[in-house]
Amino acid sequence: MYGSVPGAEAIQGDYMGMREGTGVLVIGGGPAGLAAAIAARMKGFDVTVADGGKPPIDKACGEGLMPSTVAALRALGVAICPGDGQVFRGIRFLDDRTSVEASFSGASAFGVRRTVLHQKMVERAQECGITLEWNTPVAGLCRDGAILGATVVKARWIIGADGIHSRVRRWTGLDAKMRQEMRFAQRRHYRVKAWTNCMEIHWGQKAQAYVTPLRDNETCVALISRDPRMRLENAWRELPKLTGYLCHAEPCSAERGAVTVTRRLRQVYRGNIALTGDASGSVDAITGEGLCLSFHQAMALADSLEKGELESYQRAHRKLRRWPNIVGRLLLLLDQYPPLRKRALRGLSEDPELFAQLLAAHLGEASPRFLASASLRLGWQFLTA
Repeated sequence: MYGSVPGAEAIQGDYMGMREGTGVLVIGGGPAGLAAAIAARMKGFDVTVADGGKPPIDKACGEGLMPSTVAALRALGVAICPGDGQVFRGIRFLDDRTSVEASFSGASAFGVRRTVLHQKMVERAQECGITLEWNTPVAGLCRDGAILGATVVKARWIIGADGIHSRVRRWTGLDAKMRQEMRFAQRRHYRVKAWTNCMEIHWGQKAQAYVTPLRDNETCVALISRDPRMRLENAWRELPKLTGYLCHAEPCSAERGAVTVTRRLRQVYRGNIALTGDASGSVDAITGEGLCLSFHQAMALADSLEKGELESYQRAHRKLRRWPNIVGRLLLLLDQYPPLRKRALRGLSEDPELFAQLLAAHLGEASPRFLASASLRLGWQFLTA
């Protein structure tokens, strides 16, 4: 029922004993884990979250919450307000010669520090009555549940939300047949008044920089590259427009690194154990969809738990990933082939309405019929740009 966990019985024997159980045990207290916990609690389950860290938990990311992400948070009872961050109205792509932008169709997007978002989700979990066990690493799984600290906690359901390096995924053998592609990210905050009301993506030959306006005259800059040695100061030469804005800006945080992975798993559950968020497979950060995807996964997983099975979650998980996977592959092609990217940006700059429609599709606001017609227009722009 719990999958094969080598040595679990021997490990259990060294611990103090059993503890009162829980309906749902979530391993990992980041945004994905808290979303899964909140969604399950909203279905009436007793929920415990265990994490080796303590809030607020930070992570190197672009810190832009798209309108679809804000809506998913609202469905979980987490309201993002103007005081939490900086509103931005759209997306702008830039390279050394070309710029193209599109506005959202009315809903708000926000630049919000990761620590602010995490704290708001922690407060929502506390409000729901979820048991939060910080500074509590999970040592392993066993027949009755999981080993937290010095005790075994029984759980009817276990959710692995412990990130891209998930131990739950490894313990359950769900990483046996997975495919992945890896890139590297660096993030730093700068004290500078926002020069844009968009989230900007600056394209260079070997990297992209994501620029998100935040509150209190701060700007988040996240660099993504295939080169693990690439740092922000190495990238300025190939991002001249961004360099012009930041040359006199004061850094107000240390540079923080992370790995962004495109990973696909064949199966996201085994027995009574399910994976969610980056633990269940991930899309490249270039899509901006990681958080939104994990929040929708959380709600789909809670629906399955309510039914008492996980196969419907497997189907929903596959469906939820389909469009972000397509977008990710297309954008990574632009990263891999600079001439293709230059042609694409040039074509979109000549047809800004098409870029706006593609952004709407990315946010789930377009029908399949539209996507077919937009693809034809985009193909024509490639040929004529």
